[in-house]
Amino acid sequence: MIESVFLGLQQLGDPMVWVALVGGSILGIILGAIPGIGPGVGIALLLPVTYTMDPLAGITLLMGLYAAGWYGGAIPAITINTPGTGVNVLTTYDGYPMASKGEPQRALSLAYASSFVGGVFAVFVLMVAAWPIASLSRHLTSIDLGMAALLAMVLVVVAHRGSELASFALLGAGLFISTIGLETAYGSARYTFGTTWMLAGVPLISVILGLFALGQAFTLIFSDRQIDGNEPEMNRGLLGGFTEVFRYPKTLFRSAGFGVGMGVLPGVGEFLAQFFAYTTARASSKTPELFGKGAPEGIIASETANNAVPPAALVPLLALGIPGESFTAMMLTVFIIHGVDPGPTLFQENKEFVAGLYMTLLVMNVVIVALLLAGTRWIAKLSSIPDRLLGVIILCLALIGSYSTNYRLTDTLIAIGFGVLGFALRRAKIPMVPIILGLVLGPIMERYFRQGIGAAGGDLTVFVSRPTSLVFVILIVVLIVTAIRNAFKGSKKGSADVSG
Repeated sequence: MIESVFLGLQQLGDPMVWVALVGGSILGIILGAIPGIGPGVGIALLLPVTYTMDPLAGITLLMGLYAAGWYGGAIPAITINTPGTGVNVLTTYDGYPMASKGEPQRALSLAYASSFVGGVFAVFVLMVAAWPIASLSRHLTSIDLGMAALLAMVLVVVAHRGSELASFALLGAGLFISTIGLETAYGSARYTFGTTWMLAGVPLISVILGLFALGQAFTLIFSDRQIDGNEPEMNRGLLGGFTEVFRYPKTLFRSAGFGVGMGVLPGVGEFLAQFFAYTTARASSKTPELFGKGAPEGIIASETANNAVPPAALVPLLALGIPGESFTAMMLTVFIIHGVDPGPTLFQENKEFVAGLYMTLLVMNVVIVALLLAGTRWIAKLSSIPDRLLGVIILCLALIGSYSTNYRLTDTLIAIGFGVLGFALRRAKIPMVPIILGLVLGPIMERYFRQGIGAAGGDLTVFVSRPTSLVFVILIVVLIVTAIRNAFKGSKKGSADVSG
């Protein structure tokens, strides 16, 4: 641990790491504070930029956007009752009522302090847990890792309660798209229809820019959100929450635990972590009647849980090379571009990178809080920017980014096609995470299964003859059966309600 600290401090000596750290934090706060944008758009737009940067600087830039977005999303949630990002919805329940009572600075201070504790707690969990998991994963075979990737896909589908069928369809679409192009083992063309521009496959950056950036741009252009010009009075008393949160230690650390647990599990993410943390805090509170009316415990539970997720989501990515949701899937592409192999060998071959990542994640939370304490009054004004103006700006940047990656018009046309799909999915409230994970995890799973089945001489019983693989198979079957049973119960209940 001490060696990692010294190695990490050495990595912080690189000025580009500091530029990425501060720049990513500022952009994340800004994009999080503008309702309807969120860090996903920023990560999609900046992904091509990170390909030209060193791995640590590139990942730091994206993580700064990712983590700071949830911090910034609390500002409009508290001040104008409009969550800056989807994971700040529950913050409005108690943040806005507290602000309406004349205490916006107290609500913001609680949100910042809770986010800080959740983020730092999760970084320490990452530092403690990632290396042992990676050490254990060295004993896993290709079949085991392939089944782990398949388990991650199943978890993504079943985590979207009520949208399992749509999630499964989009996961399948992502898997199909990942097969387009030259197949690496034998060099045969798959689904290219005789064209040359499809031999390289569907560019991941075009898919990401289309779904997240262009899809969001179209949504903003057609938005009818009304902007309230009223701004709450705020003074500079934003430090009180850093002592007040520790008056509720059970809520604080229990919520951080929910965030870490949900972050490690593929496909679960911030919203479920927030939901469990909030409902548990209300159930165990001595004053549950205050929830929804400005209870500090409600803000603490919501913000602690959602900010503990980003560092925790790096655990399966770093230890196993398996992303759990769309943002870490995007980060995996940065590893791949730079030839850094996340997984069992990362902690031996790239100790400096891992130590630098730990240190930047810790420093990042301090930088984000410092920026918020200094600039909340001005950041809050960003929520009044018209949606259509933001949509046009994002549209232009996304089109430029999709073309400039390979300087091919076909990449831009692909991005536009996925932008229309992303817009439709948003309007239908269908999750987009499965298609990205299918696209990223598809080649990983195919490679592992090809290696494992080849090593076993084509014997498919290898999936159940190895203990680890058998455990994964059992978990997959249990998850699928449980999801089908819950869906069947839900349909029967719905039919009973209609008949009643």
